[in-house]
Amino acid sequence: MKSFIELYGPVTSLIGESSHKELINQLNIYDAKRPLIVTDEGIAKAGILDKITHLLSRGGLTEYKLFTDVHPNPTTKDVEAGLTEYKTNNCDSLISVGGGSPHDCAKAIGMMVTNPGTPVDYEGVDKLQERLPPLIAINTTAGTASEMTKFSVITDEETHHKMVIVDRRLTPKVAINDPLLMLSLPPKLTKETGVDALIHAIEAYLSKEANYLTDACALQAISIIHKNLETAATKGRDLEARTNMAFAQYLAGLAFNNAGLGYVHALSHQLSGYYNLSHGFCNAILLTEVCSFNNIPTTRKRFKNIGLAMGLNLENIDDHIAAQQTISALKDYLLALDIPQKISDITNQTLDFKKMASHAQKDACSQTNPRKALIDDLIEIYKKCY
Repeated sequence: MKSFIELYGPVTSLIGESSHKELINQLNIYDAKRPLIVTDEGIAKAGILDKITHLLSRGGLTEYKLFTDVHPNPTTKDVEAGLTEYKTNNCDSLISVGGGSPHDCAKAIGMMVTNPGTPVDYEGVDKLQERLPPLIAINTTAGTASEMTKFSVITDEETHHKMVIVDRRLTPKVAINDPLLMLSLPPKLTKETGVDALIHAIEAYLSKEANYLTDACALQAISIIHKNLETAATKGRDLEARTNMAFAQYLAGLAFNNAGLGYVHALSHQLSGYYNLSHGFCNAILLTEVCSFNNIPTTRKRFKNIGLAMGLNLENIDDHIAAQQTISALKDYLLALDIPQKISDITNQTLDFKKMASHAQKDACSQTNPRKALIDDLIEIYKKCY
């Protein structure tokens, strides 16, 4: 075990109103002339892509290329198609625009530009040989924090297995979080990405690898999200709420990028990957059952602190009772946001609990969960959530 901590994040992070307008300056720092813009059709239709290409054209960078074929759960096929575009057009850098899917896909494309083999070869932790070309990640949601992390989640097109690739070399050079680009995010996606950020903070705070710095980021993120997510979802043009959510999801990203996650994400990756379901909602459905599993003597004080960050009156309450009240409050909070409560609320597919549990146990996110689970434990969590 190391006697010191390591902290990873982008070289540069720009957060706040109009920060996306610094794009040209950031590209110039890396002498990037022919970027491949990685995004999805939703971003293109929303007009956000036009704002980015307008900046490039006005700055004299007209040799950019577009790749807009990223799916909500990006696949190895998406990565292969993007890699072909990159090489065919002799690109020298990457710009990802959107939420977690474009960012994850852009990271994987960059990974394959400089590393041999296929994305399947790099599932796990620290397997890359070379760093990516310069990647500038422009975020349009307040949730995944993929714009600033060393994580990329890609679904194997053949097996439908969701691979978690973790390597410091995947971290974008520049992360941009401009709330002006988030104002048009629909209520459903605002909730979906917002609860993802909340769960990032919760799992990072409960992680075996948590430390003073990640704790501070996680608790602050929990507090800000709890106060602002509902407003951001119901009053989408509220710039203050959007700005606060942008900061909160970034803080949650700093926390889990350095402390890791847990079984919520390990289980969710299988559920969303094999059955093509919403990552954020899968996380939310699994959250309280995983928290109940993790409610052990060594974590009860931490659950109490999570509750305090949510504004619960727990100061003079026993840690064991406070932990239970926090988990109950989390369930009530998700219910008030009208988040799906059960897996059966979002799919009627027949689920293979054993296969999912087996893969979840091997998922990189499971390594930092505060309590080790047997496959039967994970199967039971799935069943309780169904």
